[in-house]
Amino acid sequence: MNDQYSLQSDSNKFNFERKVSSHSLELKPVSIETLQVNVTKLCNQACLHCHVDASPKRTEQMDKETVDKCLEILTEYNEIRNLDITGGAPELNPYFDYFVLSAKKLGKHVIVRHNFTVTIDGNPQTKESKKYLLEVFKENAVEVIASLPYYQEYFTDKQRGKGVFQKSIESMKMLNEKGYGEESTDLKLNLVYNPVGAFLPAPQQSLEKDFKDKLWKEYKLKFNNLYTITNMPIHRFKEQLERLGTYEEYMTKLVNAFNPSAAEGIMCRSLLSVGYDGRLYDCDFNQMLDMQVVNHLPITVFNFNYKNLVERSILFDSHCFGCTAGSGSSCGGTTAK
Repeated sequence: MNDQYSLQSDSNKFNFERKVSSHSLELKPVSIETLQVNVTKLCNQACLHCHVDASPKRTEQMDKETVDKCLEILTEYNEIRNLDITGGAPELNPYFDYFVLSAKKLGKHVIVRHNFTVTIDGNPQTKESKKYLLEVFKENAVEVIASLPYYQEYFTDKQRGKGVFQKSIESMKMLNEKGYGEESTDLKLNLVYNPVGAFLPAPQQSLEKDFKDKLWKEYKLKFNNLYTITNMPIHRFKEQLERLGTYEEYMTKLVNAFNPSAAEGIMCRSLLSVGYDGRLYDCDFNQMLDMQVVNHLPITVFNFNYKNLVERSILFDSHCFGCTAGSGSSCGGTTAK
């Protein structure tokens, strides 16, 4: 590994590449099916576990020139079938609507990483309402992947802030009224679960059943799938672990739970991450650690080369144990076969 990217390799026992080699695994890219684009670090929330360090005070935004370049790439490469728009709260980028509508015209599947409350709170800086986006989502069959730490108010508000749970329930009801979460429609509403603390998520299938049962019984709410995602030991969550003196304990838990089958399915093998400034990364977590793709050039959307990028070497570090622990963790939930 290039030393400039060894940002948090704490010791040999947390060396991800060594662990991969010990299992005779070779984790190379197999395709680029998804372009995951982080369009802003502005958010109406400031969650404890947020690896992006997003908040209402952030100002970073993708400009229209960079959005247009992403659209050019999607036009040129049929292999890239999915546009996954994330943030911050991606809806707070001024070109969000334009990005969604343009990608749909290209025939791409559009995914939005939604936090539920942005349609209630609106833009924290301009106070602009975002409720109209529910109709934009419906009209364009946007897949909505929304964060909901738990089906109980106490645990959700503990992680995301007071009042977040009730706002999330209100927003989810509005999505259900649009037809989201119904098995008979193509309007997919998937939830994301992050543990509230320094432990691995419960098995995805059983947790999904619990969420569906509880949300229907208490609120008559529906959704399609639940994705469990391990809290990554970077930025705010890492700082929290260090304050509590449990960082090494958590890392040891991740290392001991390393699963070769989960490692083979990690998302960076079929996904490419784009920063708000157009720089390219293997995944959103590498992006937040400034671990930029290296291929003899500063790699951005403005010198994008599909062939070279598929042949690149993925950059790994100790946080990657979070994606390979237990059943695995990715933006689409578990990765183990």
